[in-house]
Amino acid sequence: MTLLLTGLEIAAMVAALVAAFLWWQSCRRTVRRVSRYEELDAADLNRLVVAINRNQLLNGRAALASAVAAFLAASSFAAAAILP
Repeated sequence: MTLLLTGLEIAAMVAALVAAFLWWQSCRRTVRRVSRYEELDAADLNRLVVAINRNQLLNGRAALASAVAAFLAASSFAAAAILP
């Protein structure tokens, strides 16, 4: 019983740390400012699209890790309430 609860709590903490790390990674990536004197070409637009897509992937993974952490924490509370 105690081992199950401890395992669930440790797993929830690890999932929360993974989510925090992924969100930290996604907010660290910046896109270079474009000067108004520059001409935008296909390569510039491609770099912008790639940066947006990478940011979306990292945010999605972080949201999934947050959901896993919340589920594990709820499972830990439920196990503590149900099991003697």
